[in-house]
Amino acid sequence: MTGHRPPSEDSATDVVRWAAFSCVLVPVVLLWYGSSLAGATGTALGLAAVTAVCRILLRQSERGAARPHAEERAPHRGHHHWTGTGGRRGGRHTGGNTPVG
Repeated sequence: MTGHRPPSEDSATDVVRWAAFSCVLVPVVLLWYGSSLAGATGTALGLAAVTAVCRILLRQSERGAARPHAEERAPHRGHHHWTGTGGRRGGRHTGGNTPVG
């Protein structure tokens, strides 16, 4: 038995598997119904390219979703908590809502 994966990873893997299956099935169906070999090959390459891009985006999304959980557990070092107005150092104080120009 393999290790337990989070539900988001399982669903992303399933999506990629179905997309890969479609990359094979669609050209076969096109050939069955009389499409040219070149047309079916072009369709297969297009579907494979879209599948690859979607897989990359899904993986990045999974990493991005996992990152905030890791940051919540890690202590913040070197950051100061500023409260109130004028708590920040440096910069120019223009006063009120006067546009700087």
